[in-house]
Amino acid sequence: MLLSMSTLVLSDPVVVGYYASWKQQQTVGVDFSKYTHINLAFGIPNADGTFVFDETLAIPETVSTIRAKGAKVLVAIGGWSGSSLISTILKDETANANFMTNIVNYVKANDLDGVDLDWEYPGKAGAKCNKFDEANDTPNYLIFLQGLKAAFAKEFGEGKKLITMAVYIMPFYINGVPSTDVSEFAKVVDYAHLMQYDINGAWLKNTGPNAPLNFAPGLGTQFSFASAIDAWTGAGWPAGQLTAGMAFYGRATTTSVDMTLDAGNMYQAQTDIIPQGDSEDAQWADVCDEKDGMSGQWQYKHLRDQGVLTDPSTAAAPMIRTWDNATMTPWLFNPETKMFISYDDPESIQAKVEYAASKGLAGAMVWSIYMDYENELLDTIHKWPASGSTDNTGNTDNTGNTDNTGDTNESSDNNESSDISEEDNIKAASVGGSFNSDGSCSTDGEMTCKDNGNSNAYYVCVYGGKVEMSCGPGTVCTESDGSIFCNWADGEDGAAEGGIDSESDSTSSEPAK
Repeated sequence: MLLSMSTLVLSDPVVVGYYASWKQQQTVGVDFSKYTHINLAFGIPNADGTFVFDETLAIPETVSTIRAKGAKVLVAIGGWSGSSLISTILKDETANANFMTNIVNYVKANDLDGVDLDWEYPGKAGAKCNKFDEANDTPNYLIFLQGLKAAFAKEFGEGKKLITMAVYIMPFYINGVPSTDVSEFAKVVDYAHLMQYDINGAWLKNTGPNAPLNFAPGLGTQFSFASAIDAWTGAGWPAGQLTAGMAFYGRATTTSVDMTLDAGNMYQAQTDIIPQGDSEDAQWADVCDEKDGMSGQWQYKHLRDQGVLTDPSTAAAPMIRTWDNATMTPWLFNPETKMFISYDDPESIQAKVEYAASKGLAGAMVWSIYMDYENELLDTIHKWPASGSTDNTGNTDNTGNTDNTGDTNESSDNNESSDISEEDNIKAASVGGSFNSDGSCSTDGEMTCKDNGNSNAYYVCVYGGKVEMSCGPGTVCTESDGSIFCNWADGEDGAAEGGIDSESDSTSSEPAK
């Protein structure tokens, strides 16, 4: 597949990092100047509306250190295991008022820049022991946030403190279905941080990607990085108030088959045995008294410093690295132990950055700041495209098959209009001639415009099936000289918004209902 090597004009994205209080030693050496916001995790709510933060973290010193590097500091409240009582707190008038007052007082006492609420599943259980109310959680949450914004304004002045949220890949649930309109939330919340990871894992029968850019239709969980953005913006949340969640870790599972016998297929049978992940992984006790065991988590830094990866795109034997074109993610397989690892690397992060920028997102959110290796992933996030020229300097060939060569994709596209000429548009994969009228196709990764020059839709061949995707708003898909582009619909010179690049950018169809 033909790719472009481009010189970028970069913007300064919002970059939010979570500081896990239980990993204080691992944060030594983190360059806080590369973040705009640091969320100190987590404050755990009690039934009466009070909350407890890790007392071993010296808040004043930590805030001072981070702020000296130019980042804002917020307290994050809740999290996966810390949200069990929020539903009941918000339903109780006294506890609700206490919760709001305690947040305001904590922000004031510690000179924080705001609060990040990590109630990730209003209207759903999340962790199995969480309390939830299908009908009332979401409306109660909105009322609480409106009150909190007013309380912040009264205490600190209008707009002086931030309210942000970590959110699931679908908008908040009401009566078992996602909300279709979350625009009122956006009026009182500064940013929503999309958790576009943990999409497939050991809880499923087959292996699959932890954080796919796009899902492969009919394979694995039918959600993705792209579908999450579509879901939230489609429900009225402004793209400029969204940050894209980036996982600085991967997950390991144990397969029941030798994946090399079906090389290139990421979706194969797995057992319920979760292997030990990296050197920090250990037995953990589930807060809901479910099955205890290893997490199987591999921090990116340990994939590198434990020698699993000898460089960002090369695996050390016996591991085999494979790049998946459909999901734009790498995966590893050890045929000796049958361990499968899905993770993100600079190449997959770059693809997500380009996609998020093309959709107008504010920036990125990172879980977590201590998991990177020599800023390889974080520096990739800072290659956030902005309006400006591109300069094509060459091509490379990535097949998407098993790859231990070290070849990487460094291409990118711009997310805003600019004054560059037509010939500077980012070039993409060759136009597909393998698409059939029955929806099948023969060459994975091949592309073709749906209606050349008249529509922003295009088709990509994914596992032998035709998948419809789209260029950015205001552009049309055009074919020229055996390649396809996203060009401005009005015919003006300019770079494509979300230009099609078979190894770095694509737009997912809606998730399966």
